[in-house]
Amino acid sequence: MSATEESDELLTLDELTARVGLSIRNVRFYTSRGLVPSPIRIGRQGFYSEDHVARLELLRELQSHGFTLAAIERYVDQLPDGASPETIALHRTLLTPRSEPRATADRAELDRRAGRRLTDPDVDVLTSLGAIVPNGDGTFQVSGTSLVLGLGIIDLGFPIGAAKRTSEVYRRHGRQIAEELSEIFRSEVRPVLEQSGADHDALREMLQRINPMSIAALVSAYEEAVEELRRASTARRHTR
Repeated sequence: MSATEESDELLTLDELTARVGLSIRNVRFYTSRGLVPSPIRIGRQGFYSEDHVARLELLRELQSHGFTLAAIERYVDQLPDGASPETIALHRTLLTPRSEPRATADRAELDRRAGRRLTDPDVDVLTSLGAIVPNGDGTFQVSGTSLVLGLGIIDLGFPIGAAKRTSEVYRRHGRQIAEELSEIFRSEVRPVLEQSGADHDALREMLQRINPMSIAALVSAYEEAVEELRRASTARRHTR
């Protein structure tokens, strides 16, 4: 493939910023932080691929959910090595929607919002359960609803060890779900869409439309599994 042919499949910086809705300054800043790869050099000009598009759209989504730069960097560090644009897009579409924005709070503000002085174990439980998100600088991302739910769990005596194991389950199975869905999209969905003439915008729209259905399906499957376990436990007690 010649440089001319390759550049036809890539984007200039102006085309990239128009597509992802970010400024040139933001793109260059994210590149300088290592959150997106450097541009692809063809001669003296830099071009951008679907990988750049997917990563920038993920960063924009994380920012819209209230993630600080430190939190964004931690999130990106957890992406699989060599993640494809489809995998990155799935991470973006599977971000849990939030009904309210998260605010930044230090420990004093966190205590004020909680209505009491939180101990270090309390903060560990809230963090492990995802009720608060550390920024890495002593502050936290907090939403009122998540904090209230987390405090209710603490008041019921939820142990820190169980909270940490719960967090591990979330991460492990969340990554597995993202990887398996990405493989289904790569091997079964994308070829069909491309054969029908769908462009990259149509592929992205497909992933965006999957998001609410994926969240609803996960919640439904979890609730069904919990109910099945409850029924099985009840049946065992009655047969003793």
